[in-house]
Amino acid sequence: MHPYIKANKDRFLNELIELLKIPSISADSAYAGDVKRAADMVALRLKEAGIPTVEVVETPGHPVVFGEKIIDPNLPTVMVYGHYDVQPPDPVELWDSPPFEPVIKKTDIHPDGAIFARGACDDKGQMYMHVKALELLNNNNELPCNVKLMIEGEEEVGSANLAWFLENHREKLDCDIILISDTGIIDNETPSICVGLRGLSYVEVEVTGPNRDLHSGLYGGAAPNPLNLLSKMVASLQDEKGRITVKGFYDDVEVLSTEMREELGRAPFDEEAFKKSIGINGVIGEAEYSVPERMSIRPTLDVNGMWGGYTGEGAKTVIPSKAYAKISMRLVPFQNPDKITDLFVKHFESIAPEGVTVKVTPHHGGVPYVAPTDTPAYQAASDAMESAYGKKPVPVRSGGSIPIVALFEEKLGAKSILMGFGLNSDAIHSPNEHYGLFNYFIGIETIAKFYPNFVERHQSNAQ
Repeated sequence: MHPYIKANKDRFLNELIELLKIPSISADSAYAGDVKRAADMVALRLKEAGIPTVEVVETPGHPVVFGEKIIDPNLPTVMVYGHYDVQPPDPVELWDSPPFEPVIKKTDIHPDGAIFARGACDDKGQMYMHVKALELLNNNNELPCNVKLMIEGEEEVGSANLAWFLENHREKLDCDIILISDTGIIDNETPSICVGLRGLSYVEVEVTGPNRDLHSGLYGGAAPNPLNLLSKMVASLQDEKGRITVKGFYDDVEVLSTEMREELGRAPFDEEAFKKSIGINGVIGEAEYSVPERMSIRPTLDVNGMWGGYTGEGAKTVIPSKAYAKISMRLVPFQNPDKITDLFVKHFESIAPEGVTVKVTPHHGGVPYVAPTDTPAYQAASDAMESAYGKKPVPVRSGGSIPIVALFEEKLGAKSILMGFGLNSDAIHSPNEHYGLFNYFIGIETIAKFYPNFVERHQSNAQ
């Protein structure tokens, strides 16, 4: 561990705890004040870390914290992206401790301890590693290049106003590479760098039958039941082989070469351990693809929520007037989220049975992203991880989505390095989210190593 980290270890942790106490839930307007409070705290910590220019920029939604330190315009510039907003903590009753009262506990995977709180891994803990890495470099006069930071408050609601921010502040956002820690590693003995993200199409469907809730005894057997019919419609969206039945869904799916599949297959995977980790006794999906491939290089369709009728305590015998479902489709390279959404709408409307009407409301989406591994930035990240872990990282593709990564390339013309330190077991978006102390501190150290590596490789490449 770097001597500066070791000397300031308790403070680094306590500062993160204070940030985690703020319920910066971007999806719920009742927490708008807390979101702003989190932005202000991030801005304060950036200034304390030696970033001279910091501002909390208002947007039509939640603010963006922007900071920069320009050493020399002729030097390369690294842009750090992260987010300070968090997912809602629901269901709160499944948390072992209150989601915004951080506690540190040891676990089998994190014998040195992990901090349990909403946002611990996604993304406050990982974002804050960058603040502390820059503090380390600034305090030791070792920052070798220019740095900018763009920390937003709407990632968990689809970065609704980030495009607005990019358009309205384009003049201050020039950079050579964007550095992001919102992904993970294989495990604490096997470092990895994410080189691909799936895209996203997210929709909500509404099925309407009778003009009011009906008595299930008086009307049952004749009146169409939207919940029953929605269940059948949803079930029909995938066949018995796990393939999505929406016409045209696979038309643009990337077909990876055997060599690329073998390269990605170098990442170790234990299927039995995987099943045990999430409490299942079997897996699903396309048989011709491995389990890791099903979760990364293949598209998916999942129901995220389904409701209607009476769900309270006791019985209420009704045929509901309406039934609803939220559905997410994870997309792979060459699939366009707008096209997929359009195909889904047409398909879902076409399978509506007689007696009901269907409405599909598109929500946010995102374009898939693949990062090259032959760039100075990737090699700098790989060298930094190898130096910190003593082992060369494995390139992996993530099944998750960070829609703004493709947006950055489109608007800023800059590639992104996805150098995260979370684990799949950290329960992001779930009760008992946590982040290992080992991961937090080694992340700070690795990020600090990235900067001199990047400058050296960038300048060598330019010669």
